[in-house]
Amino acid sequence: MRRRHVTAPAAEFARFLRTETVGGMVLLAAAAAALVWANSPAGDVYRWLRGLTVGPAALHLDLSLGQWATDGLLAVFFFVAGLELKRELTVGELAGVRRAVLPVAAAVGGMVVPAGLALAVGRGAPGMDQAWAIPVATDIAFALGVLALAGAALPATARVFLLGLAVVDDLGAIALIAVLFTDHVALVALGAAVVLCVAYWWLQRRRVTSPLLYVPIAVATWLAVHEAGIHATVAGVALGLLTRSRPDPGEDETPVCRLEHRLQPWSAGLCVPLFALFAAGVPMGGEALRGVFTDPVALAVVVGLLAGKLVGIFGASFLVVTLTPAVRPDGLGWRDMLAVSMLGGVGFTVSLLLAELSLPDGPGVDTAKAAVLLASAAASLLAAALLAVRGRAHRADTPSGPR
Repeated sequence: MRRRHVTAPAAEFARFLRTETVGGMVLLAAAAAALVWANSPAGDVYRWLRGLTVGPAALHLDLSLGQWATDGLLAVFFFVAGLELKRELTVGELAGVRRAVLPVAAAVGGMVVPAGLALAVGRGAPGMDQAWAIPVATDIAFALGVLALAGAALPATARVFLLGLAVVDDLGAIALIAVLFTDHVALVALGAAVVLCVAYWWLQRRRVTSPLLYVPIAVATWLAVHEAGIHATVAGVALGLLTRSRPDPGEDETPVCRLEHRLQPWSAGLCVPLFALFAAGVPMGGEALRGVFTDPVALAVVVGLLAGKLVGIFGASFLVVTLTPAVRPDGLGWRDMLAVSMLGGVGFTVSLLLAELSLPDGPGVDTAKAAVLLASAAASLLAAALLAVRGRAHRADTPSGPR
């Protein structure tokens, strides 16, 4: 009977967590498979397949399978992220200034501090002019997966806080991609992308629902953004943010919710794991592991993810609660917040993407990717240990509540 009284946003939130948690497990399996394959006797086959070029050259789409995974599959991931952000900003956990202050501040702190630490550690190293962006990202699927496994005893507000933080983090990452990794802009193609986005927005306002219109517009927008010289994943988040999120009278499901229902399982269960399969296959022998702790860029990534994320998220949360009317999520003490903040160091998906964009050539990209994988694994284990401790505290909670 209790299920009848669950609000629509709460039901949406629970469904999102279930999908992302399962997706995190599939993502972990894909990453493990990529590492084993790339470091096995069949590693040459893996590298050949990742570099295999397919697509029409006339449209500038003769991309490797690895590039298709990065530019194409992750566009779906960022479209779903854009949908989630739009819903959170309008009817969800980020609707209203008071509710949004804490996760937004935490996300900003979790991007600024890792970037600053990375710049300080890797100062002057080749490629560091863009590689400082690698540790700014948090992987929502992995982070929610670890929280679900190790932090089940924590209040649901921990998941709400982490979700809001990660959604804002995704928006920051896509903004960095658009700004840092656009060398030139083809104005005609950019104009076409803008026109297509306006057409999508107009159709949304006219309450048109036919996929026969939306699918061609989405594909054409992706092509126009790609041709404009902007990373094609920007098309995904732009269309997600333009999707209508407020229900009409008598409407059972808004376009944002409907598209999330249909696309999120494909994003979390197929698109992101396939990207991981092509992106996570890096050499992990003795020399590669030594490089993680000797290469300045790799060290910057490790310090940014492990120390920068924890300090940035927790520090920004503490400051905003201390200095503004914002309050901690219900039921969470500062020790709980510290444990959840550690999850921010799980960079993985977007960090791997930023590594590919920052260091496109040479062995440096593999070393940076290895640093992302090791730092994300370490952050997962540390966070799991902290969450387990806090879970025991909550199970044995006294009337005074968690400290």
